[in-house]
Amino acid sequence: MQKQAVKKNERVEEVFQLFIKHIQEFLNEAKLNHEEYTNFVKWADRLGRAGELPLFADVFFETHVLRSMYTDKPGTQPSLLGPFFIEGSPLLEKQQGQPFVLTQRPDEPGETFYFSGKLSNTEGKPLANAHVEMWHNDQSAKYSGFDSDAPRYNLRGHFYTDENGDFEVKTIVPLPYPIPTDGPTGEFLEYLDQHPMRPAHLHLKFEAEGHETLITQVFFEGDEWLETDVADGVRGDLMTKLVDKGDYKEASLNFVMRPE
Repeated sequence: MQKQAVKKNERVEEVFQLFIKHIQEFLNEAKLNHEEYTNFVKWADRLGRAGELPLFADVFFETHVLRSMYTDKPGTQPSLLGPFFIEGSPLLEKQQGQPFVLTQRPDEPGETFYFSGKLSNTEGKPLANAHVEMWHNDQSAKYSGFDSDAPRYNLRGHFYTDENGDFEVKTIVPLPYPIPTDGPTGEFLEYLDQHPMRPAHLHLKFEAEGHETLITQVFFEGDEWLETDVADGVRGDLMTKLVDKGDYKEASLNFVMRPE
């Protein structure tokens, strides 16, 4: 059977030629010897075999890509999707006047936390019935479906904004956590003498018809790792304050989506 010819992709060729051009400039500037180059290739091979390429790209590349694309654009700044997102989280339901409750175990440890937000577009119009996905780690500082012993969709869920673009979710306060360090990514951090910590944060993904999907994170004032986040994912407009209300904490933040 004759193999079908693959149509040339001019965009791939354009990007690849730019990549080669800048790699050559980098090699000339870095003055790598052959041993250093060979060691890099072997390390990159281990990175791929360990399944850590998405982790490494999230930590060291994605934030620069996002800044390059969005820093000068209106709307809420995106942040990392991260390697811990899972498709198929449960739809959250709520009673009138009550917040959504993020999926959790009956005895879920942690401080009770109410997070609220308002979603609008760049013209200030509230975005009603927009789809919101939310997830974060538990009190072991781990994510369900990965390294936590919690059920697969623990502290995960999706829901929709109300007629005013508002939403409120009851959950627990997330914790700072280290990225995995027992593989090639951890080895690389050791070369840089870089800690592996990320500040506590919420993950949020917003989808609304006619608007660009917004994937972002929410951070909390006073976290000790804000200035040195290993993934460099902190943005000024993604900061909020945890307010202590006695037997629970609360915080809020508004989000702005860009038109497609």
